[in-house]
Amino acid sequence: MAIRLLHTSDWHLGHSLDAFDRHEEHQAFLEWLITTAKEARVHAVLVSGDVFDTSNPPVRAQSAYYRFLRELRAALPEVRVVITGGNHDSGVRLDAPRPLLDELGVHVVGAVPTLAESGHALDVERLVVPVEGEGGRAWVVAMPYIRLQDLPSGAAESPEAVIAGIQGLYVEAIGAAMARRAPGEPIVAMGHAYFENADPRQHSERAVQLGNQAALPAAVFGPEVRYAALGHLHLAQAVRGNPHLRYCGSPIPLAMDEREYPHQVVLVELSGDEPARVESRRVPRTVQILRVPAEGTASLEEALMLLRQLPAADPEEPTHRHPLLEVRLTEAAPGGDHRARVEQVLAGRAARLVRLHAPTPAATPLTRSFGGRDLREISPEEVFRARWKSVHPEAAEEPGEALMAAFREIAQRAAEEGGAA
Repeated sequence: MAIRLLHTSDWHLGHSLDAFDRHEEHQAFLEWLITTAKEARVHAVLVSGDVFDTSNPPVRAQSAYYRFLRELRAALPEVRVVITGGNHDSGVRLDAPRPLLDELGVHVVGAVPTLAESGHALDVERLVVPVEGEGGRAWVVAMPYIRLQDLPSGAAESPEAVIAGIQGLYVEAIGAAMARRAPGEPIVAMGHAYFENADPRQHSERAVQLGNQAALPAAVFGPEVRYAALGHLHLAQAVRGNPHLRYCGSPIPLAMDEREYPHQVVLVELSGDEPARVESRRVPRTVQILRVPAEGTASLEEALMLLRQLPAADPEEPTHRHPLLEVRLTEAAPGGDHRARVEQVLAGRAARLVRLHAPTPAATPLTRSFGGRDLREISPEEVFRARWKSVHPEAAEEPGEALMAAFREIAQRAAEEGGAA
């Protein structure tokens, strides 16, 4: 028996980096993904959440998604596709075309499915998906991102209760898969969450589960789970060094500080009771991300000298292939004309200025507390804590956990509705 899976996640279709749309980069990735799946002769493609960048994605992003599904099925008519919703996605939007997609072998679980007559009882028939391979079968537990409203009443009263409630849903779904499998049939679990001992990067990955402090225990996946196909963290990594519990990461850099990430997908081969064989495939980078200077900061004149060394734009090359550029200055330019001078030097060169970072001449007490960091690099929770301290300078302690839990819930809802990264 051999069953081959391709694990990918965190596409964020419709994403823009400041003013620059990423559609062409995503399109190149999706075409490469189909080629990779065909060459590897996979039996299933697993997409572990954050298909879209916002809950209300642009039409072009939705078109790219459906075009991918059609072209993948054309290239691999027997392939099983399993897609789960992430914290950026609208679960109901992903689930809406389910009757049609089911007919095409595309199994979507956008939101945690429950039985209509019970309210909170899991619909395990939607969560447990069989995948046929060469002479055998595997079972995929397709768990989407779990929101607080998906938990039983009272399960959101504290971080510990949230963890226990989420863990209970995983245990129930995995138990349902175990009840259905025959001896030797492997179980694969999907999840979109933050797990303990993983490495989140707070500037580009949104905190979930009442903030990344509420990490789920990796022990939720017992030895019966041969592979856990995880989503949410953009940095590809194994959880606790276990190659079978893995975030595959995002396929393209979604923030300037993700330029060094090893963007990849993961090929998984399952055979009987043997450990899963795991192989990473790097995603080709179609647009480079540049930082000037490469490390640290530079004076305006030093930065301009480095920018003059960038190559001239090739008139035959489309602009969307030009590298994305960040310039980091040591000090603000006299008269505040630094951006105009940078753009003047960049005219006719193969680079698109995404961000110019320079200290503001008149910093407020709040911005001074962050040491001149760009506010776009600071998480909402950091801003909230700094503001609380400025209002309560006499307090010796941090804000209480109840206040922080309320803030995280409000911030999470606002981010989901607004589509912020």
